[in-house]
Amino acid sequence: MTQSVVVQVGQCGNQIGCRFWDLALREHAAVNQKGIYDEALSSFFRNVDTRTDGDGIDIYKGKICSLKARALLIDMEEGVVNEILQGPLRDVFDSKQLITDVSGSGNNWAVGHKLYGCQYWENIVEKLRRTAEHCDCLQCFFVIHSMGGGTGSGLGTFVLNVLEDEFPEVYRFVTSVYPSGEDDVVTSPYNSVLAMKELNEHADCVLPIENESLFNIVSKIHQMTNSGKLGSTVKQNSLITSSAGGIRTDQAKPFDAMNNIVANLLLNLTSSARFEGSLNMDLNEISMNLVPFPQLHYLVSSLTPLYTLADVNVPSRRLDQMFSDAFSKDHQLIQADPKHSLYLACALLVRGNVQVSDLRRNIERLKPSLQFVSWNQEGWKTGLCSVPPVGHSHSLLALANNTCVKPTFMELKDRFMKLYKKKAHLHHYLHVDGMEQSCFSEAISSLTDLIEEYNQLDVSKGGPRTDPPRLKIAM
Repeated sequence: MTQSVVVQVGQCGNQIGCRFWDLALREHAAVNQKGIYDEALSSFFRNVDTRTDGDGIDIYKGKICSLKARALLIDMEEGVVNEILQGPLRDVFDSKQLITDVSGSGNNWAVGHKLYGCQYWENIVEKLRRTAEHCDCLQCFFVIHSMGGGTGSGLGTFVLNVLEDEFPEVYRFVTSVYPSGEDDVVTSPYNSVLAMKELNEHADCVLPIENESLFNIVSKIHQMTNSGKLGSTVKQNSLITSSAGGIRTDQAKPFDAMNNIVANLLLNLTSSARFEGSLNMDLNEISMNLVPFPQLHYLVSSLTPLYTLADVNVPSRRLDQMFSDAFSKDHQLIQADPKHSLYLACALLVRGNVQVSDLRRNIERLKPSLQFVSWNQEGWKTGLCSVPPVGHSHSLLALANNTCVKPTFMELKDRFMKLYKKKAHLHHYLHVDGMEQSCFSEAISSLTDLIEEYNQLDVSKGGPRTDPPRLKIAM
């Protein structure tokens, strides 16, 4: 059994990470009712206690002191980490897994990356090595962070560089939360573009998430559940509003439900690594099959069902609707419409009581409506995990390498240039040791090159499809 380590950086990264660990424990408790430490648990947890009473390990009802998450929690403001340590997950982490400060990064990528990166480099390396030493077969690092602030964007991408240097053979999956255009952090375009350069160069796969998309999904769910017009069509215990996930809509903080969506994305992404299935998909297969060109490693994700009913006996038409929803723009976790853009590849990770025949039937049904690059018409990767999410009979995570991410990057570039042309706020960054103005020009050049790669792939309306040249291999 392979193991993975989660590195959660900054306020956003730690809040999402907290939701992931809570939901993961509940999932394992639902499957492993005897509470015995097994291979499924070992993928993301280690057992640091030996019981002599022969009763096994209770991983539910708060008695989780024997399990430690394979995680590193980093934040330069200690508030969120302290909340976690005072909450129900306090026994899942210990001081050897924490790196905190008190002053924060001041919404400044340079402070997080250059200042705190240098200051905490040895500490980060030591704790990463210690975490890795507890793994028998380390396969993947998951980095969770936001792009708009200082610690998540700056120190988060610094950690990514460290991972590449220290563990070059271990896959690096990054979940990056992008700010909306109405973000209250004025310098978020700078932070995001500076972070993008690091993601371009040092990540194997990036799952971009937009706050605006998460907010729209949550709003739609609340509207549907409160309207009463749809009756039983909406399940109160949906993937993101379920109290089993620790979120109650009447008591929730503003971002709790949004963080819960991202946590469920990670649960579905890692389900094959944690549970058995008839068609399990290894994490390294995602990068191998979905990333044909090194820089084009940004995967658009959608998760269903979010607000559709999932009964135990699911009629095929409802199952088909789940697959259709996965390609609808309303279910994407960024503001994008993949159905009207160009696919390089697509992965479908299904959980629960779904048959291989159902999966193949829906792929054949949907293929005519989707545009794939000419050299990868059969670019589908599929996975089936037999264990569904708690409270549901099935779920689907779709990961698409699709040119629909380009507008997100173009908008980010435009917001960056509005500030950069006026040299607004630059002095805050240039006062940090090791930060030079060339860092900005290199970052925007990297983003421009990425957009141009998507331009070369994209299909113009009514125009010819232009595919990139394939690599020439000497025979």
